[in-house]
Amino acid sequence: MGVLNVTPDSFSDGGRYADLDAAVRHALQMRDEGADVIDIGGESTRPGADRVDAETELRRVLPVIDTLAAEGVAMSIDTTRAAVAAAAIGAGVELVNDVSGGLADPDMARVVADAGCLWVLMHWRGHSRRMADLAVYDDVVKEVCAELMERVDAAVAAGVAPDRLILDPGLGFAKRPEHTWRLAAHLPDVIALGHPVLVGSSRKSHLGRLLADPGGNPRPTAEREAATIATTVLSVAAGAWGVRVHEVRGNVDAIKVWQATKAAG
Repeated sequence: MGVLNVTPDSFSDGGRYADLDAAVRHALQMRDEGADVIDIGGESTRPGADRVDAETELRRVLPVIDTLAAEGVAMSIDTTRAAVAAAAIGAGVELVNDVSGGLADPDMARVVADAGCLWVLMHWRGHSRRMADLAVYDDVVKEVCAELMERVDAAVAAGVAPDRLILDPGLGFAKRPEHTWRLAAHLPDVIALGHPVLVGSSRKSHLGRLLADPGGNPRPTAEREAATIATTVLSVAAGAWGVRVHEVRGNVDAIKVWQATKAAG
């Protein structure tokens, strides 16, 4: 899954693809480099980000979706709003990537059920402004798994077919670095819940802190690609359905190496 943030304030590439032509060029490049789906987001969910209204979100994403649909590009919409998801589905999106797991908008389940599309339910405890305060766990693996299954049960009760659901442990969302590392180490526990699992660790802060310089300054986001590729290989080897990344080529190359090695064994 290739990340396409058409926002001015996303943590890694905010503003780079806010222009329609730049966004389309980057999406087509990611598609050509091996991305199976382009994940389009019009609202930043980085820690501390302010929300935008639905009209702004739609104004950012719909022209990109319309253009890429004409090019036959498979797309997902990264949104927590049912109205945005519905408009995106109507324009050609095949998957809803909801970082709130359906909690932010009670109408999302109805939209997904009516469309019959795939729905990524991410583990979430609150919007960006307050997520850091919610990173409190006794056992992060058990609690994340339990809370994800609550979202699955709610989605199914609302009429969404179980085979349409994909889970995401929400690395970095309401989680301190130690929580994120533990979830990454126990990814098979999330996979054992019985649904495909999407992992999004690309360029995230736990990598920056791990790779900090001697003065303790985190590695800049654009310089975390090698670390991101390592997390991709580990996730795929653990059985993840997909990985969400900012730069596609290196991650696709690494997966091919892993697949060839496994096949030769």
